[in-house]
Amino acid sequence: MEESKQAELLKVLSVESRIKILDLLRHRGPLGVNEMAQALSITPSAVSQHLKILRLAGLVRSERKGYCLPYHIDHAALSQCKELLAEVCNCGCKGTCRAAKARTGGAGHDLATLTRRERELQRQLADVRAQITKMKGKA
Repeated sequence: MEESKQAELLKVLSVESRIKILDLLRHRGPLGVNEMAQALSITPSAVSQHLKILRLAGLVRSERKGYCLPYHIDHAALSQCKELLAEVCNCGCKGTCRAAKARTGGAGHDLATLTRRERELQRQLADVRAQITKMKGKA
């Protein structure tokens, strides 16, 4: 991907509402504009504008089904985003951390830093376990 397209993609992803839309689609699957607007507590018009930008960036797609126009994530494009971010990350993690250098201020791995990281990972694991339990309850 050429640098200007990379920069444009990062601009598209720099808006909180668009990240929320992608996250919603990732967790709930294909949705229509009104469903997304209700879930995100924003107007359908605002959702439509964000979806237009996400669609032009190639991150979401839609396919008409009768009167409904559900949107879904283009997983191949999202995978390219992940690769781009892994290339840009300079902490050597290959995309497996959340900007460890920013969190530690560039410091090495001292006990306090590792202890904070452990607590963060435990919280994330608890969130994942809660999501799994919730999904099993729906099945």
